Amino acid sequence: MSTEPIRNMEQFAAKSGISRPTVSKYFNDPESVRASTRARIEAALDRYDYRPNIYAVNQNRRLTKNIGIVVPFLADPFFAEIARALETLVIEAGFRPILLSSHGGVDQENDNLETLRALKPAGVLLAPLGRRSDKRAVEAFCEHVPTVLFDSNLEHLGAAFIGSDNASFVDQTVEYLCRTGEPPSFFEMRTPANPNANKRRLAYIAAMERAGLEPDVISVEGEGWGFEEIGRAGTHDAIADGRLKSRTILCSNDRLAIGLLAACYERGLKVGRAKGSDLRVASHDDHPFSRFTCPSLTTAAHDYEAVSTHAVKTLFEVIEGERDLSDRQETLYPTRLILRDSA
Repeated sequence: MSTEPIRNMEQFAAKSGISRPTVSKYFNDPESVRASTRARIEAALDRYDYRPNIYAVNQNRRLTKNIGIVVPFLADPFFAEIARALETLVIEAGFRPILLSSHGGVDQENDNLETLRALKPAGVLLAPLGRRSDKRAVEAFCEHVPTVLFDSNLEHLGAAFIGSDNASFVDQTVEYLCRTGEPPSFFEMRTPANPNANKRRLAYIAAMERAGLEPDVISVEGEGWGFEEIGRAGTHDAIADGRLKSRTILCSNDRLAIGLLAACYERGLKVGRAKGSDLRVASHDDHPFSRFTCPSLTTAAHDYEAVSTHAVKTLFEVIEGERDLSDRQETLYPTRLILRDSA
């Protein structure tokens, strides 16, 4: 028997070499895991002399087996991809995911929270609208339901926040573009739907100023989540108005960049890093379609797996009473630059 104390389920999972969702699934219902896995867990329990917080486990058993997942706009492939990852992890832990989209509207977001509250879920993974959210409604919900925020942060709300480091998105793309060619202009929506866009603009300005360069922000008209059409129309307007001063364009997100590429094609402009190209274009997010655009998009990628895995792990720590709720933690994962043909 090991004499090293194990204080919680997370440490037990790490020591035993069994995934955290599987361990959680066993403690909720030992018969729900395969016999071979059950034998491994029970051998590890004996080896490490670990017993879970029985009060927390019993509390958990009185809850439903539902886990709510709320995203701002499910038709956006980024949210579809991360929702898929979250659903898979929740199912592996023996729970039932309930996936809801707010369709970009605060009333729908509030309705989603009320629906989930009536269903008495074990916990909720919430990507709020951000600046458009009804913060009082979100706060009231979080007081009654274990909630972990992801992607978009509302400060002080929820048990924790897990997301991507927007500064690392932009620092990598600006550094690369400046090192390999003309410094970039930044292409964005004047009224962004997602608050991460504001962080990226500020990070671009800071990165350019650190390099001793003049920032150039191109803000195009448009509201809502139809980013591709906003990007396409905005590019035509910016070209007509003479606002494209640089031959290198850095887009706030990949969906805007897809619209920009469409406008360039319609105007006969060649995009790419090859000799004779009219523009270089780079972006942020690694949208699931970005590798299939023409040319394929150079972009900074989210760590989808790390964000979704840590969000689910954190939520189960809250549900099982293993996390100090007075210590709200924010975790930001760095991104990685993916070089493709557009820049």
